[in-house]
Amino acid sequence: MDIRDILKERILVLDGAMGTMVQRHTLEEEDFRGERFKDHPLSLKGNNDLLSLTRPDIIKEIHIEYLEAGADIIETNTFSGTSIAQADYQLEKAVHDINYESARLAREAADEYTQKDPSKPRFVAGSIGPTNRTASLSPDVNNPGYRAVTFDDLANAYLEQARALMDGGVDLFLIETIFDTLNAKAALFAVSSLQEETGKEIPVMISGTITDASGRTLSGQTTSAFLISVSHVPLLSVGLNCALGADQLFPYLQVLDEEAPFYVSAHPNAGLPNEFGEYDQSAEEMAALVREYLQEGIVNIIGGCCGTTPAHISALAREAKNFKPRKLKKLNNQEQ
Repeated sequence: MDIRDILKERILVLDGAMGTMVQRHTLEEEDFRGERFKDHPLSLKGNNDLLSLTRPDIIKEIHIEYLEAGADIIETNTFSGTSIAQADYQLEKAVHDINYESARLAREAADEYTQKDPSKPRFVAGSIGPTNRTASLSPDVNNPGYRAVTFDDLANAYLEQARALMDGGVDLFLIETIFDTLNAKAALFAVSSLQEETGKEIPVMISGTITDASGRTLSGQTTSAFLISVSHVPLLSVGLNCALGADQLFPYLQVLDEEAPFYVSAHPNAGLPNEFGEYDQSAEEMAALVREYLQEGIVNIIGGCCGTTPAHISALAREAKNFKPRKLKKLNNQEQ
C-alpha cells in the first residue's frame, strides 16, 4: 500500500527517540566494540549507530517496542551514519555496514508487524541526520569565512549513506533535525542523484529544527524561509522536530500548515530538558499538548524526539486515531 494513499485517510505515527531507549540499557565499551571492533584504537562508547552491528538484539528490540506502541513508521538507527560524523571515531570504513544493517533490522521488524496486521502496514524511514559540521557557519569566531565542510563533502557523504539505506530496504528517507539548510540541500541533492542513478523513487520526508524562542534555525532562517528553501524538491512531507517541546513548536507548525504544499510532520521533544539534561514530560502531558495540533488539523505525521519512549508514542497513537489528518493545501491552484 502506498504511504501517500494512507496519509490521505489518517494521521500516521512516527516512533520516538532511539537514544533515550539505548540509555535504558547499561551498556559498556565492550557492547559498542563487539568482536569486530575489539582492537579499535579509539573509545567507541556512545556511538549508538554502531550498536546495529555490535548489539543488533538491542536495536531490534527497541524497534519492536515502538511498533508495539502503535508506530506506523520506524526510523533506522543511523542519525550519525555519515562518514563525516563517524570520522570522530575513525569509523568511516564502517559507514556502509552501519546503514545497511540498520535498515535491514528495521525492515525485519516492520515486516513482522505488517504480516501480523496487513491492514496496518508499517514503514521504515532511513534517518539522515545533520552531521556535526555546518556548511553555512564558521566554527572559528576569528575567521567568519572559514567552513569546516564543503557542500561536495556533505553531498558525497550523504550519497554513501543513502545508497546503503536504500540497499537495506527503507521505504522513505527522513532528512531530520536540520539546523543548517545548506546541509539539508546537500542531502536532498544526494538523494535526488541516487534516485536518478537507480531509477528508484523513494519518498523524502524533511524536518527542520527551530532552535529557540527566536523562531529560527541555527543558520538563521524562519520557518517560512526554511520551507521556501527546500520546496524545489517534490517532498512527501515537511516538518519540525527536536529542540522544543510540543507547546513551543505549535506556532511554527501553524506556519507550515498555512504555507506547505506537502504533508506536515512533527516530532517534538518530551518538553524541555531539566538542569540535568533529562526530560520530565510524561506521556499523558505530551499527548495533551499534541491534541491541540490534532484538533486544529495541522499535521499528517506525529511522533517523538528527545526524551520520548514507547509510552509517549502509545499515548500519541491513541490520540491520533480520533482526528482527521491535515488536508493538502493547493499552490498556484494545483494540488501538489
